[in-house]
Amino acid sequence: MRQIASRRTTFVAGLSAVTLIAAACGSDESTDDATSQAPSVAASSSVASSSMAVPSEETTTEEVVETTAEAAGADVTIMGERDVEVTLTGPLAVKYASATDAQKDALGKPLTGDHNAGTRESGVVFQQFQGGVIIAKNDDPGTPAYVVTSGGIRDAWNTERAPDGTPSLTGKNGSPGPLGVPTSDLTTDGDMEVVIFEYGKVTENTTTGEVTVTVNGKVVPLGLN
Repeated sequence: MRQIASRRTTFVAGLSAVTLIAAACGSDESTDDATSQAPSVAASSSVASSSMAVPSEETTTEEVVETTAEAAGADVTIMGERDVEVTLTGPLAVKYASATDAQKDALGKPLTGDHNAGTRESGVVFQQFQGGVIIAKNDDPGTPAYVVTSGGIRDAWNTERAPDGTPSLTGKNGSPGPLGVPTSDLTTDGDMEVVIFEYGKVTENTTTGEVTVTVNGKVVPLGLN
């Protein structure tokens, strides 16, 4: 066994000597030793790094695929009013699946009919429920969706308004209106419920019932006098 080891050592040493001689010959033909040697070293390092990185790259790919699958979620079918099944897809399904029991109780059953669910011209997707709405900016499953369940806040959001936020019979309401799409769920701080929108916010004092609408930093009237 020792003799075999000795012969292998001699053979490896011989190969190393040949490699050094070949490298020396190559450097003699180059006009810039530092420049010509750097690519060789970099190439060797690159090959070594690539061979060592293969396992981690494969692992990363698998993790990305798994994460994407989870993010995509699955359709959610729930019983709507009059015992009609309603299927939620995309971000609406993802949101409902992750909603708290309190949010689901507040939402109640989904409403049926084309006017209670669908996609607006802007790409916004929504599903109306007995006690609120789930809405998202678009139908990409990775897009955040939000739950709005406060009656007073929903009413203020659904009031027709001019671009500056003042109530107007010829204005727009909901997501096409001046408040835009919600960017938060309904949150509660003491007696105050708040929903943040793209261009403002609406608050409701659950004790007094007072609702305040703010559009682009300016408090505007709640509705028509």
